[in-house]
Amino acid sequence: MISVAGAQQNELLRALSRTDLEALFPHLELVPMPAGKHLYDFGSKFDYAYFPTNAIVSLMYVMEDGATTEIGVVGREGVLGVAMYEAERATCSAVVQTAGYAYRLKSSVLRELVASGGAMAQLLMRYTFAMFAQLAQNVVGGRHCTIEQKLCRWLLDRLDRSLSDEIKVTQDTMATMLGVRRETITMTARKLQADGLIQYRRGTVAILDRAGLEDYAGTCYRAGKIGFEQMHDTAWNNA
Repeated sequence: MISVAGAQQNELLRALSRTDLEALFPHLELVPMPAGKHLYDFGSKFDYAYFPTNAIVSLMYVMEDGATTEIGVVGREGVLGVAMYEAERATCSAVVQTAGYAYRLKSSVLRELVASGGAMAQLLMRYTFAMFAQLAQNVVGGRHCTIEQKLCRWLLDRLDRSLSDEIKVTQDTMATMLGVRRETITMTARKLQADGLIQYRRGTVAILDRAGLEDYAGTCYRAGKIGFEQMHDTAWNNA
């Protein structure tokens, strides 16, 4: 059964007025999001939009040679699979990295909400702006940030969307997400651990010093975070 408290675990849904949120209840469905599940892949049609609650999803781009890299991340702050017109197709893959749950909404229903120009349309416009800022920062960071900064930003992006200070992830996964060799991640993680910022155990990264990670990441992290903070501040003030 859909509840206000449950739906409000997603920050976009929480920004809606209670009246607007309850009007969505007949169309929302709570679904499990197991790790590794592909919500959609490059070129596929969007059947549903997903509003994660505690799941974390990576937006992955696959090169012609099969190499993959993460171009964005979505958790409880956002939504995936937004299609403004029926023929729209995905330009990347969305893969669940941290298992959890999400509320899903048929794309046709979401398009009707956007066409009505109501609260959801305004939220999605702000969210799209924040996502563009995140993607732009990832491009800039890919060229100008050190691997230490990139890994710190990657960990902070997960921490922002998690309810725990521990991140379940392997070095192989981090290497794939950042588009580097596993050995590079191993050396970088050791350095961050020696500096007292993290503790790495097999399959788990414990964050020991968040402020230190933020200082290390610098603008590689802060620029993308500001866009989402501004989006939610505006949304909640107008709710």
